[in-house]
This record gives sequence, structure tokens and C-alpha cells, in this order.
Amino acid sequence: MAQTIKRDQVAQKIAEKFDLPKKTVVEILNYFAELVGQYIKQGNKVKITGLGTFKVRERKARTAINPKTGEKITVPAKKVPRFTPAKELKELIK
Repeated sequence: MAQTIKRDQVAQKIAEKFDLPKKTVVEILNYFAELVGQYIKQGNKVKITGLGTFKVRERKARTAINPKTGEKITVPAKKVPRFTPAKELKELIK
């Protein structure tokens, strides 16, 4: 079973590799996530060569069925973040 690698573990590896304080690396990772979120919220794509592309996808409104009651409900349209991995990232996991 695959294990979940958390932000702190990633930060620790980066800190060791580049001889940086872990706290600094965590701040960088947090800022990166915030920055990507800001850009895609504005409708931009964020493409990081070798990693992939972050963008916003719009889900259409749809009708669903409540499994408990069988009642039909309308699920409104909404925007969701989307990540498409780069070819290099896909190749790493083959």
C-alpha cells in the first residue's frame, strides 16, 4: 500500500538537499501553493516544465440522486482546480 508523503517530509528532503532551514522551505512551499491558487483563480494556467499544468476547470450543473432518500437534487455548476501531469512526470512512474 502506498504511503502518503506530507508537506513536512517533502520540506525536510528539500532542506537537506539544498542546505536550507526546514522552516524556510515550508514557507516557500506554502507560498508556491498560494501563488498557484491566485493565478488559476484569475483564469490563468500555471505550467511547470517537468511537473505539469495547474488550471481551473468548470463543472456543469447536473441532477443527482440522494442515495438515502432517492430524491433528485440539483448540483450547481462550480469551478475546481485541475492538475495535468507533464510527460516527464508520467514517464517517472512507469
